[in-house]
Amino acid sequence: MILSRTSQYAVQAMIYMATQPPGAPVLNKDIAARLNVPAPYLAKILQSLSKGGLLYSFRGRLGGFCLREEAAQVSLMQLLQLTEGADFTQSCLLGLKRCSDETACPVHARWLPIKEKVIEMLNQMSLADLATAVQSGRYRLADMPIAALPTEP
Repeated sequence: MILSRTSQYAVQAMIYMATQPPGAPVLNKDIAARLNVPAPYLAKILQSLSKGGLLYSFRGRLGGFCLREEAAQVSLMQLLQLTEGADFTQSCLLGLKRCSDETACPVHARWLPIKEKVIEMLNQMSLADLATAVQSGRYRLADMPIAALPTEP
């Protein structure tokens, strides 16, 4: 259950949007600049999240993206299932196509209880929890603390 770069950027962008005023669209280029991620790649991710029902997408001069639901209603699991696929929690740690109790890989028995805890944590963590942690200043969202990132290019 190692997260893809797509998922990493999606989580960072969604947390960033959860720190913004509710309902206020945020431009892709602004999110990309604040997180130091490629804007074209992030645009594709945000469009995918919009199609998946997590974001509103607005076109035009005053366009951008904003959360569709309150941040407290969106779990980290919901987000990751959109970016990684609905069955990402079923994948084998060693990458085998079939790994179950009947056809187990060498780490299956030890990994299974850990994976179950991770799944539980992903279901319990909301965007609001993560946004609050970042806003506290104790945690960072990008390679640099948010306070050190430029607000406008």
